[in-house]
Amino acid sequence: MSTANSLDTAIAALQADVTAETTVNASAIALLNGIPALIATAVAEATAAGATPAELASITALGTAIAANSSGLAAAVAANTPAGAPPPPA
Repeated sequence: MSTANSLDTAIAALQADVTAETTVNASAIALLNGIPALIATAVAEATAAGATPAELASITALGTAIAANSSGLAAAVAANTPAGAPPPPA
């Protein structure tokens, strides 16, 4: 029984590690997806305050680049994340 208990403990620890990693990945994706929205809001507010598109071109381009990069990261994470494991038999 000791070997079975050790294996169960190791599997439970691995499951906890995978859950934690999944949570961290989701948080990183949410953060990266939120940055372009913050930039878009700032650009809209600056435009409403009288800034010209030329004045905002570099920050707009930065927001576009961040969005493209985070989309690529999110796609890579999704593509390399295995589907949920089936539940253990009862």
